[in-house]
Amino acid sequence: MRLLVTGGAGFIGANFIHYWLKHHSKDEIVNLDKLTYAGNLENLRSVEKHPNYKFMKGDICDGGDVAIAMHGVDIVVHFAAESHVDRSILGPAVFVMSNVVGTQTLLDAAVEIGVKRFHHISTDEVYGTLELGSKDTFNENTCYDPRSPYSASKAASDHLVRAYHVTFGLPITITNCSNNFGPYQFPEKLIPLAITNLLEEEKIPIYGEGNQVRDWLYVEDHCRAIDLVLRKGKVGETYCVGAQHEEMTNVQVAKKIVKLLGKDESSIEHVKDRPGHDVRYAMDSAKIRKELGWKPKYDFDTWLEKTVEWYKKDTLWWKHVKSGEYQEYYKEQYEDR
Repeated sequence: MRLLVTGGAGFIGANFIHYWLKHHSKDEIVNLDKLTYAGNLENLRSVEKHPNYKFMKGDICDGGDVAIAMHGVDIVVHFAAESHVDRSILGPAVFVMSNVVGTQTLLDAAVEIGVKRFHHISTDEVYGTLELGSKDTFNENTCYDPRSPYSASKAASDHLVRAYHVTFGLPITITNCSNNFGPYQFPEKLIPLAITNLLEEEKIPIYGEGNQVRDWLYVEDHCRAIDLVLRKGKVGETYCVGAQHEEMTNVQVAKKIVKLLGKDESSIEHVKDRPGHDVRYAMDSAKIRKELGWKPKYDFDTWLEKTVEWYKKDTLWWKHVKSGEYQEYYKEQYEDR
């Protein structure tokens, strides 16, 4: 079997490629990635010479690039996306282009060649926000209510994927996942930002009071869920994937990282909140648990500690990442608040 993985040099995409080559060693993978600021081929150094792995630099918005990459492909696993809410507030247009137009370009090519499955990776953020302290959760039937340019662009891409299934008969599946964490995550997201800042003797910037609640999913559990959906999932269906660990606020997560690195809580710095900040996400994974037998293997505290150790060990990786353009973005996003 031959898979096209879009955005495979990014955080979740790279982890998925490592996972797939380990568990499905006879399959071939083509990794199509534009190598934007968040795409990093160092994430895939250990597999770059694997006989069944091929990298292609290209843009999912470019029909020519997509046609070449998709030639002979059986399954498309579509990770490629602009994914950071803060950046979508600073510049929404690139999110619409990558997440909407890029997805549409891929869908057109997938229909043209007749792929066996088009799997689309989406987010819990398309569902909006939940009240703090409530017991409400998102599920596959929750109405969409995106509240940022990022989540709106992902919602639009979800709708396009479903429309191509109904209109053109494209065999699709979708997973909407909660916040992922683990190795190779670009240090603009909370957990790697907190870890690397502390390792550099810098403070952790926390928006507002830090009372926002997120459902944290270790990235390999996400990869396992995608694997199950590709092998056993029903065409045309959506599956919500969340760890459903004990709910934690962002400031509680920051305090755990502070403790793991032997710092004190004065290392946490509260900054002005971002516009339209969703206060709570919670995913109900009952459908994928019941129908496909998935459940998370990795608890939060153990794997947060392992993630901290990974960043401590792979200092060169994140020091390469936290340079150049990233520094300009960091100054605009946090230091000017």
